[in-house]
Amino acid sequence: QVHLVESGGGLVQAGGSLRLSCAASGRTFGSYVLGWFRQAPGKERDFVATITWSGGITYYADSVKGRFTISRDNAKNTVYLQMNSLRPEDTAVYYCAYRAYGRTGPMSSKSDYDYWGQGTQVTVSS
Repeated sequence: QVHLVESGGGLVQAGGSLRLSCAASGRTFGSYVLGWFRQAPGKERDFVATITWSGGITYYADSVKGRFTISRDNAKNTVYLQMNSLRPEDTAVYYCAYRAYGRTGPMSSKSDYDYWGQGTQVTVSS
């Protein structure tokens, strides 16, 4: 079992920045992946970014490339999402997700993630 706890959401004006954190605990081992997805009201949960724990390889959705940066702190078992140049369309609940070693589907596929956090609200006002 893996437990994920997100923090750092809030209200920000367009053009502003926020940093989300996700602390992982429990049976995390091997070359797993931690990522971020987001879900706006009435929409599907969409991939945002992800990072491999051992190699630090990152993947981003096209909509956030150049604005968002995902990083990790191995000692703290924590992943971060630095969000800059925020836009109103970034408004959503952001979820941290854990993908176990051995999954072979695309990194952006939410069905290949095994554990999810409770979500944190990000609201960007225009």
